[in-house]
Amino acid sequence: MTEQKHSINWVTFLLAWVAGYCDTATFVSGDSIFSAHVTGNFIVFAAQVSSGNTSAAAWIKLITFPVFVIAVMVGGWLAEKSPKKYRILLVEGLILLVCGLAAFLLPLLTTWEDKLVTYVIVMATVLGMGLQNAFGKLFAKETHGPTTMMTGNVTQAALDLGNIIRKGISGNESLSGLQKQTVTIGGFLAGCIIGALLSRWVGLSAMMLPGVAIIVCYLQGQKSEG
Repeated sequence: MTEQKHSINWVTFLLAWVAGYCDTATFVSGDSIFSAHVTGNFIVFAAQVSSGNTSAAAWIKLITFPVFVIAVMVGGWLAEKSPKKYRILLVEGLILLVCGLAAFLLPLLTTWEDKLVTYVIVMATVLGMGLQNAFGKLFAKETHGPTTMMTGNVTQAALDLGNIIRKGISGNESLSGLQKQTVTIGGFLAGCIIGALLSRWVGLSAMMLPGVAIIVCYLQGQKSEG
């Protein structure tokens, strides 16, 4: 039981870390586009349009939504076709790894404009995040909760904290819930910080790191499945 709890903590923290990393990296180095919280792009788009920016750079943010939807549908299909539930994460990891390599190599090997390279890599990252969201929904027991969207986790953590303050720690199940949410939120925050720093330093080629991390998570999952 302890080993299973450790595994869930590990998977939860790592997936949340990857989501925070990717979301921040694409926002910092990908023309202010969110790759995990894709609905946040609606806000960025509306803010840009309201300020008079009606360029393609503003409208392209809306493309993240259908890309995300397609990715989730593909995740559902992969779950049906493969008996190994962590296969979705393998595909996600490979996508993110290729994103990082492409960000590094495409400017050297092609004459594509920097903006085009950026948008291709960002949309591919959105695909990866869509697969991670599908994994979280289809295999909810593998993590402590959603690993890409933190509002619900923060809400639950606040409710658990309130229960602890009112009723005390002893015999309070809310303590366990708060610990679980701390793993998720802490992982996401750590990912945001590291993603911001590395993407500002090396651009979107920083996507190689979460790609490797997800592949490690897949291998860990395969091991636990036996």
